[in-house]
Amino acid sequence: MKQHPEVNEVQEFLEIASDFEDPLEIIRESLSNAYDAGATEVVIRIRNTVSGSDIIIEDDGHGMSRNDLKSFFDLGNSRKTDSIGHKGHGTKIFYKSDRIVVDTAHNGSNYHAVMDRPWEKLNDQTLPEYEVTETETRPGNTGTRIQITGFRSGEGFDPESLTYDKIHHYLKWKTIAGSTAHYFDDDQREMDIVVELDEEIDGSQGQLVTTNQLTFPSEQLEPDNSDFPATRMCKHYPAREIEFEYDGGTSTVEIIGMVGGKEARNELPTYGRHSVQFGVWLAKDHIKVEQVNEVLSHDNEFIHFFFVANCQDLELSANRGKVRNKASSLYKELKQELKHYMTKVAEDPWFKKDYLETRKRAQLRRRAQSQSTSLEERLEAITPDEPFTPTNRTEVLLALERSNNKADTEITVEEYKADHEVPAILLEDGTPRTSHVYLELTTHFEDDYPLGSADTILCWSYGDIDVLREYERNGYHGGDVEIDLQDDQIVYHQDERHTVDVITVSNRIAAQEHQLLTSLD
Repeated sequence: MKQHPEVNEVQEFLEIASDFEDPLEIIRESLSNAYDAGATEVVIRIRNTVSGSDIIIEDDGHGMSRNDLKSFFDLGNSRKTDSIGHKGHGTKIFYKSDRIVVDTAHNGSNYHAVMDRPWEKLNDQTLPEYEVTETETRPGNTGTRIQITGFRSGEGFDPESLTYDKIHHYLKWKTIAGSTAHYFDDDQREMDIVVELDEEIDGSQGQLVTTNQLTFPSEQLEPDNSDFPATRMCKHYPAREIEFEYDGGTSTVEIIGMVGGKEARNELPTYGRHSVQFGVWLAKDHIKVEQVNEVLSHDNEFIHFFFVANCQDLELSANRGKVRNKASSLYKELKQELKHYMTKVAEDPWFKKDYLETRKRAQLRRRAQSQSTSLEERLEAITPDEPFTPTNRTEVLLALERSNNKADTEITVEEYKADHEVPAILLEDGTPRTSHVYLELTTHFEDDYPLGSADTILCWSYGDIDVLREYERNGYHGGDVEIDLQDDQIVYHQDERHTVDVITVSNRIAAQEHQLLTSLD
């Protein structure tokens, strides 16, 4: 006898609701639903209460029919097709609460739905029920109001940690509020988004008002006269649709983006560590999902680029944080198209000659200025009774040579070119090693240099240990970083594991003099 496999419905609801690790996604879900309902305005209010958070979402869309309301509460029964949310998972995050009340007006009827204690019941292995009552409403009266009471605040959603600024950046990076669709469709509807926080949460302003459109910083193709002439330079690359073939048929990728310096990039919203959020982003519904920086050649640092590549044939994981169909022919061909497109951007004369050359010349000028201390000033600075302390990278190299007198390992400088990205080649016990050179190790991170470009970092001292620990906590260039100062190593992991040795010259000299070193842990 044939049998159907069974599903533990309660466990499925629990798993889906719990799978949304960042509960701020309750806002993302609400905005997408409001836009799908044709809303021109959506208002989100968050209140802090003793039992949890009360969240109210109101929109002026066309409301939900009885079947739409059923899909709202059901799992895997969405009425959407290929857009985000077609799996019907998103609204299940609302189940992490004490009560859900939905009032929605549609075609002359108002539906009032109530679900009590959904999270408590699911954890008691009981499927929660909801009750719907229907009343007549004034013709033309539309819109939806959802009230979630006692929402279970999780990591990242402690109401007291929320601010208008944090929510604004989240909206622009993670939700339809950061959509790039308007660059491809002149008729794309603009939706006003209003967020109001309880005064106890953030009383700095009355409300946050934005729209469902991401815009790029204004173009500045020419350098300015500052010490950092390229940092505000910015060029837009207009919307482009590229059709491509794959084993299953044809698909389209819509690309829009910009290239620019740090000051221009700072005008973009950010969520999390700013420097790791650039490069090339895959998107669905024009909402950014996952970086694909490997489509950029290794010769180009990804932080100069910010491109959004939308493809509706991408399939997303249940929590929408990753692309699911990476093994497909479509994904491989999509990456090839993006790689080809980004190669052309990187070969743009403006990028190669105007922007990068301006940036490089300014770097050389600043380095020359920093090393131009007059001989007289240097002689005056020498005090025989005080320990030697280098003031520039060349003096760090001289100190390294000095440290060889009694060190266990001899390290010599075979080549040094100050204007190169990796300036030094060292010889350690006969083995050549490429090396960055700094007064302080922290400078390498502050200058945003990649960790895979050399196998050694030579420095006089570590700099601020707390700053280094901050990079460990937050990651670096999209990867995990472990800074093991006890063994003088930096372990970096992004796709591949890379180890960088740290040579601290002050420690080598101090060890010779039997000085007590500061504990690093």
